[in-house]
Amino acid sequence: MLFLRLLAVFVGLLGIAVGLLWVAQGTGILSWPNGSLMLDDRGWAIRGAVMTAVGAILLWLARRGNETNNNHL
Repeated sequence: MLFLRLLAVFVGLLGIAVGLLWVAQGTGILSWPNGSLMLDDRGWAIRGAVMTAVGAILLWLARRGNETNNNHL
């Protein structure tokens, strides 16, 4: 179970980072890389917000699993 929790934390953090990048590119806050089709595209901002939320939920679930197991010891 420890491996799954660590995997959930890693994937959650990666999801948050990628989601925030997509939001920044989709809203035009970050114009990198120059030739990206994601720049100033509201659809990518929405996808990024969803990805960030999914990553945060994964982190929450991984953390919740740690607290639950510690209470039973």
